Amino acid sequence: MKTIILALFVAVTMCAAATVPSQPLAAKDKLLFSDDFGRADLGEWKSLIPTFTVGGGVLKGVQTRDDHGAVGRLYRPMKDVVVEFRFQLDGSSGFNAVFDDQKFKGSHAGHICRVSFAPKQVRLGDDKEGAMRNDIFEMKKDPARKAAANKLLEGRNSSAPATIEQKKWYQVAIEIAGDQMRVCLDGKPVGYLKSPGIAHETKTSFHFTVNGKGVLFDDVRIWTAKGN
Repeated sequence: MKTIILALFVAVTMCAAATVPSQPLAAKDKLLFSDDFGRADLGEWKSLIPTFTVGGGVLKGVQTRDDHGAVGRLYRPMKDVVVEFRFQLDGSSGFNAVFDDQKFKGSHAGHICRVSFAPKQVRLGDDKEGAMRNDIFEMKKDPARKAAANKLLEGRNSSAPATIEQKKWYQVAIEIAGDQMRVCLDGKPVGYLKSPGIAHETKTSFHFTVNGKGVLFDDVRIWTAKGN
């Protein structure tokens, strides 16, 4: 399953870099969640697919199952939000920051949208109307229907070059406002996507998916967003 999902997202050749707005899409409003991991337990985080742990003031994700990356999830109802966190690659080649709606049955596992971080690239994806939409997800498994599936994926992803090194801390800000999503890395706007699935009315959770040896996370904050 992990291989299928990665292929669906990475193989979409139309993921061209989008023009990134220089100004924020929205401003921070009400603080929904804050965690600096100054404890020894997961707190509200759920290690749904092993393994996520808390220690030394950070949240750590390590893939310990062959068929899927580690999933650490926080449940909060949200729609338009600003999410900030710090991360450090600690042996892994990347991770996903994902917004889901577990009650939505139109996409694989209720996936709505995501940002993927890799050593050379940041990708933004509309899962609801893109690679995770049930019909497209099935089409991509069939070599005879891949071309048709790729046509449906046009405009549902974007990517931008980035340099993310091992053992170095980075600050991330993800803004979701209506059908738009914008990503900043260390205060610099690096990614943008406008796609209808992003505007899904309720995201019921936010999670990290980690593939490989480890990613560290700290200072996770989520605010409701108000339009500028």
